[in-house]
Amino acid sequence: MRKEIPLSTPNLNMNIVENLKECIETGWVSTGGRYISEFEKKTADYLKVESAVSTQCGTAGLHLALKEAGVNAGDEVIVPTLTFIAAVNPVIYCGAHPIFMDCDDSLCMDMEKLDRFLHEECERDSEENLINKESGRAIKAIVPVHIFGNMADMEHLMDLAAKFGLKVVEDATEALGSYVTEGRYKGKHLGTIGDIGVYSFNANKIITTGGGGMIVSGNKDYLEHIRYMSLTAKNDSLFFVHDEVGYNYRMLNIQAALGVSQIDELEDFIQVKTKNYNLYRELLADVEGITLLPFKDGVRTNYWFYSLLVDKSKFGMDRDELMNQMIDNGIQCRPIWKLIHTQKCYLQYQFYKTEKAEFYEKNILNVPCSTNLSEDDVKFVCESIRNFGS
Repeated sequence: MRKEIPLSTPNLNMNIVENLKECIETGWVSTGGRYISEFEKKTADYLKVESAVSTQCGTAGLHLALKEAGVNAGDEVIVPTLTFIAAVNPVIYCGAHPIFMDCDDSLCMDMEKLDRFLHEECERDSEENLINKESGRAIKAIVPVHIFGNMADMEHLMDLAAKFGLKVVEDATEALGSYVTEGRYKGKHLGTIGDIGVYSFNANKIITTGGGGMIVSGNKDYLEHIRYMSLTAKNDSLFFVHDEVGYNYRMLNIQAALGVSQIDELEDFIQVKTKNYNLYRELLADVEGITLLPFKDGVRTNYWFYSLLVDKSKFGMDRDELMNQMIDNGIQCRPIWKLIHTQKCYLQYQFYKTEKAEFYEKNILNVPCSTNLSEDDVKFVCESIRNFGS
């Protein structure tokens, strides 16, 4: 029988069943129940922050974060073009306009180009708002995404945000478990550096609640209002009094029951991710035309996804040819995302010097990286790649 190796699957065990059983027996399966607060506390403790607010998904978390950051209809928000589209859609939910920025070699937002854009393409108005010269609209926030658990250059970004009066909504949906090991933010987890940070527990993330997200911030008032908005902005639960438009974004107790068990295993999962990444690097080191993208120095990364850069001139086939060969041989893999500024629903929005993102879009292949991936699985993938290129 042909060996099948999936790209990224959840790592669940039967210990979770007792938590789910309690939810079912007590009837607490919706937006109330003890597991929600317990999961929020465990996540906050892990991240070394005071508190956290759970949501039904990471996208909902980003929407609430942007609302709390003061992004309104007609404003602009700077976002990466090389990312999953859910990082950008909440900008549109707010009635705002995205400006798409290029990536650097870490696949995260290029802060040098961002620096140039802010200095050369923007100006202050009489009220000190930062105005995009091209559109005449005010820029309110920046959404850096820590792609595949790698770290965006937060020191440079936070300096720019302070200089230009911009809020930073940190998309750490792929970076739970990654933290800084040197520099100004040493000891800080990715997602806890900006004004507001958001995590995801989708099924392919390093830990999962099936769906689900989490919001953190060093500003208590932000978190209190975010929690209020996530509960439909309800002032009086008996008489259904609502003082503003809210959102039904609260995490379900049955989701949190999964998370309470999963977060206890996070460090073990990261150990597996790290070991398998290093094994990939060792086994592919001498394969001409195949480069396993490195992670930045100065961060303990979670190694969420593994990315290969395919050079057809040296390997003998391009990214798509290799991908199709692997899929035909039972190895699930995928290209990196189609750039968002080239998606039909985003063609009308501004983008800035996206050359590097265009290069990586064509040449990156993501390979199996599940936390239950065995050493034999990694060896099979690498041997297959070696054979395809020979």
